[in-house]
Amino acid sequence: MTKLGTHLIVDAWQAPSDLLNDPERIRHALLEGITAGEATLIDLCVHHFSPHGVTATATLAESHIAIHTWPEYGYFAADLFFCGQGDPEQALAILKIALQAQQVQVKIIERGFPNLLDHDPSLTTTICQSVA
Repeated sequence: MTKLGTHLIVDAWQAPSDLLNDPERIRHALLEGITAGEATLIDLCVHHFSPHGVTATATLAESHIAIHTWPEYGYFAADLFFCGQGDPEQALAILKIALQAQQVQVKIIERGFPNLLDHDPSLTTTICQSVA
């Protein structure tokens, strides 16, 4: 596989509801995470829902970070995709600390495309046909 990036899909539970409902806390955590992950911020959007919940997206030169909170359940979902330089795991470490999640599940997906020459020729044909 020719790796183009790393994508972390995160579910986190048992986080304090006041932290999950604080848009400024989440903004600050994202900015710190971006710095720790050595990424480059292009744009940051944070929205606070009524009566509770926050959605935030950071557009990065390396791709993006998105987080969605459900304070009433002590839960947040996040997605960190970094291609090229940067370390999404370092960015996630900051989010986990800032939002004090007690339980976290992370799925790591290596993003990219197969090296066609490394595969069975019949698979290569199938891949080429599905792309065309």
